[in-house]
Amino acid sequence: MQNSVATVAMTATMKASSVRWKLFLLMLLLFSVNYIDRASLSVAMPLIAKEFDLDPALQGLILSAFFWTYTLMQVPGGVLADRYKPRLVITAATMGWGLFQAIAAVSVSWWGLLLTRLGLGAFEAPLGPACGKLNAIWMTQNERGRGAVLFNSGAALGAALGAIIVAWLIALLDSWRLAFLIAGVGTVLCGWWSWHYIRNSPREHPSVNEAEALHIEEGHALEDSAAPDSSGEGWRAFFRYRSVWCMCFGWMAYNTVFYGLLTWLPNYLSKVNNLDIKTLGGASFLIFFTGFVGQITGGWIADFWRGKGGSFNAVYRTLFGISAAFVTVSLFLVAYARDLTTIVSLLCATMFFLTWCGMYWVIPSFLAGRERAGLLGGCMNLSGNIAGIVVPVIVGVIVQSTGSYFLALMFFAAAGLALFINSALIDYGRRLPV
Repeated sequence: MQNSVATVAMTATMKASSVRWKLFLLMLLLFSVNYIDRASLSVAMPLIAKEFDLDPALQGLILSAFFWTYTLMQVPGGVLADRYKPRLVITAATMGWGLFQAIAAVSVSWWGLLLTRLGLGAFEAPLGPACGKLNAIWMTQNERGRGAVLFNSGAALGAALGAIIVAWLIALLDSWRLAFLIAGVGTVLCGWWSWHYIRNSPREHPSVNEAEALHIEEGHALEDSAAPDSSGEGWRAFFRYRSVWCMCFGWMAYNTVFYGLLTWLPNYLSKVNNLDIKTLGGASFLIFFTGFVGQITGGWIADFWRGKGGSFNAVYRTLFGISAAFVTVSLFLVAYARDLTTIVSLLCATMFFLTWCGMYWVIPSFLAGRERAGLLGGCMNLSGNIAGIVVPVIVGVIVQSTGSYFLALMFFAAAGLALFINSALIDYGRRLPV
């Protein structure tokens, strides 16, 4: 009895370890590598097109192939994360896409490249749902905002650094093949590191002390005490609820803007403002790096506010509403701006506030709980990546038919408005009885 009391007293005074934060810094690295690898083909395409004599249509086909399997594997990836737990799924996904990135280096035809892009998309797909699942397991409700933005901010950071790193490797090695090989081997090594560091629960991790484990468990117990009894119905029952549909459509609206800017921003800055490649690269880096900073800022604000007693609905509806309002207004103003400094400043503001919505990754765990967070995260990311497939095409058609980016920017502004409406209609404080 005395030993038990002594243990409790020692735990109460012990400083909690910070393994969960180190774990999500690793997820930030993996998400950054994810976006660097997927961007590599775009950077190398001028050299590859010349070597394989590819016309623009074939280039577009190869570049889009990634999203075919990436989108189709979102829900299966989430189911795998729920069934086999995040550690195995994250490791297998990382090593798998690294392998396909390396195999691309020995492609002898465009068919080979297309097949490697299909493989890359299939193996990258489970990373988002698995990280969302990991966030539900390792973070308390008042920490998940920061957990979500830590891993998802790798998208903006990878977009900012991807072109620079891949272009530097190609220039240094004078070979896109060697650059792809090194990138692939590096990704496989990241997968090996993730297997050695990730655990499926805090108690399994050798570096987690008793204070940190109890902190997480007490947070989960408080969360579970307010959860409704499960109805025992299958996953289809989730789609009876407005919040699930609004989550999916809101994430689609977010990705409409993010993927739209990711794919068309360089062309827009080049055509409208006549930027050379050096200035273009610097402007793109600044815009997406601002998004990385914005995402971290939004997550910190959300968790700080929650820690001060803010309700889930007050915190997330307000922050997502501010985010969507700034995105809508900024993009509307970009359409009328003519000065380069004004345009870049407005686009930086757009990306800073847009990436607050990286916190959408907390919603699956709020609505579905820890056990089904992977499944619902996969459904959410499926809808988001439908935007990744169709938005670049829609924007291309708009620009080609009008000879201007004005209506394309209005299309992005409309997506910002859709993001605002859907975010306002989600009930963030209600666990669904499914």
